[in-house]
Amino acid sequence: MERDFLPISRADMDRRGWEQCDFVYVIGDAYVDHSTFGHAIISRVLEDAGYKVGIISQPDWKDPDSILALGEPRLAFLVMGGNMDSMVNHYSVSKKRRRTDAFTPGGVTGKRPDHAAVVYCNLIRRSFPHKPIIVGGIEASLRRLAHYDYWSDSLKRSLLLDAQADLLLYGMGERSIVEVAEALDSGLAISDITYVRGSVYKTRSLESVYDALTLPSWEALNESRRTYAESFYTQYCNTDPFVAKRLVEPYEAEGCYVVQNPPQEPLTTAEMDHVYALPYMRTYHPSYEKLGGVPAIEEVKFSLTSNRGCFGGCSFCALTFHQGRIVQTRSHEAIIEEAKLLTKAPDFKGYIHDVGGPTANFRHPSCQKQLTKGVCPNRQCLFPTPCKNLTVDHKDYLELLRKLRCLPGVKKVFIRSGIRFDYLLCDKDGTFLRELVEHHVSGQLKVAPEHIADPVLNMMGKPSNEVYRRFLAKYQHLNERLGKKQFVVPYLMSSHPGSTLKEAIALAEYIRDLGYMPEQVQDFYPTPSTISTVMYYTGLDPRTMQPVYVPTSPHEKAMQRALIQYRDPKNHRLVREALETAGRQDLIGYGKECLIRPAGQRPPQDGKAGGRPVQKSTGARSKRGQGTHSEGKPARSQKPGSRPAGWAKPAPKKNKPARRGRT
Repeated sequence: MERDFLPISRADMDRRGWEQCDFVYVIGDAYVDHSTFGHAIISRVLEDAGYKVGIISQPDWKDPDSILALGEPRLAFLVMGGNMDSMVNHYSVSKKRRRTDAFTPGGVTGKRPDHAAVVYCNLIRRSFPHKPIIVGGIEASLRRLAHYDYWSDSLKRSLLLDAQADLLLYGMGERSIVEVAEALDSGLAISDITYVRGSVYKTRSLESVYDALTLPSWEALNESRRTYAESFYTQYCNTDPFVAKRLVEPYEAEGCYVVQNPPQEPLTTAEMDHVYALPYMRTYHPSYEKLGGVPAIEEVKFSLTSNRGCFGGCSFCALTFHQGRIVQTRSHEAIIEEAKLLTKAPDFKGYIHDVGGPTANFRHPSCQKQLTKGVCPNRQCLFPTPCKNLTVDHKDYLELLRKLRCLPGVKKVFIRSGIRFDYLLCDKDGTFLRELVEHHVSGQLKVAPEHIADPVLNMMGKPSNEVYRRFLAKYQHLNERLGKKQFVVPYLMSSHPGSTLKEAIALAEYIRDLGYMPEQVQDFYPTPSTISTVMYYTGLDPRTMQPVYVPTSPHEKAMQRALIQYRDPKNHRLVREALETAGRQDLIGYGKECLIRPAGQRPPQDGKAGGRPVQKSTGARSKRGQGTHSEGKPARSQKPGSRPAGWAKPAPKKNKPARRGRT
């Protein structure tokens, strides 16, 4: 049969000669058959293993019949809330409803429910009370055990229980889904599939559970936030496939246990190549064309996935819980073959928008022992300083980029995934940074210092501000030497745990000295299963169990955000209140060091405030990064040589690549 989309209707099944699907996959996104969409990978992996998979995309959760479109599957229903957590997809950090949904045809909202994975599973259970339901995807993965829910400001149980599903698969899931499919196909009951790595199941008895760590019970977690912080850190230290223990979370009132098996082992390069070479259609289903298509495809259409996993270990990032810390890569040959496919697309203009993943310049595990002994459970590879065993080498990535640059039809290869600048500085060979500046920056390079105050950076798991300054100096020097006028887009975050008004004001002063004004600001977003979210909920750093200051009130968060945008007249009252509360009235006045003028005085019409020219930011932060849930936009920059480097000017709209991840 010719390459085609998987069935979405009975008519599609009839054309293939199918009487019944083996699996019916219910998804919260539009059906996009592209390897950057989780449902596409899982469905194609199952198809490759010989199973018949049908897709029900964004069913009407108010209509039980919407789940009957493909009939009852032979083996099981699969459920995924979406490529992005449904709550992050629906709400901004201020809990206001978003106006668009990039994963829905036409970008319209309202096509999926809140907590989509739970709602879909319960919808299926109403019509098929005895059919196995397997739930996965980012939403389920980060909620596999008890977790803090920011939107209700409360703890929630394991999603497995609320969804009434039989099995939860966490992580990327290629190996685990095939293993489960084979078990079901052999006639094994879903209740007996308790051995698969990367799975979570519920049980009434622990008689067959071995080599396990028992976490505090659900009831104990609700009684003590400290207990929750301790429980979370135990989970965090057991995310490595080589050393992780089985985890048991008791639910005494329910009379059951939720058991998490260790993660699936990382894919080999050959396995990664195979997964990404499956017969994807590389676009959205044609039925969406009349609705305006699916906007999310534009961010990835001409991008190449080079790796997965990240050993960066940022506190606010969920990648450790989902993809893990061990970097897995595709071969040069496989990536080049995919690049050749891109060049044949009718609308390809010669620009490869990205070659990367969660972090572009990670192309191998952080040290040699990781693939046999796993990552260190209580230490990070880069934080607070790079580990002495860290393998720092950009040669493989450089070679890949050089090969891609030489492909016929390719004018430029950009890097938009984000560069881990502290790792880059550890490389004694400066070739990669030089070639990055010379060939792979589209006018602006995206990096994520996040803040400039070291106490906040320490809570974030990020390098000190001095490291960022050293990187900027090198970047500026290279641009000057090569005759380039390229800039840095820094991502900054307000209201992260550890940030008092003192640190927020220090960030505002730093922005003042650079003469820049961001149009949008990223506020810390407490998404499930991150260290930073645990800090937000408990007021404790789970790594040390020491108290940490947390700005939780909407008013203080608004003040911290306003400080970054202190030149906006709408923020004058909040900025003044913040400065007075912090005892920094010295920053209210007419001097060049002042942030605002006294009440009632408007900035002069020449565009100056605090004695420096106002510049507005324009660059946009992508929503795509797996496990990096954030909102906000980056800044505008200075020209190298005029003021300290670090802020970016607008990039040309034509052929502007989309950013993939954040590091």
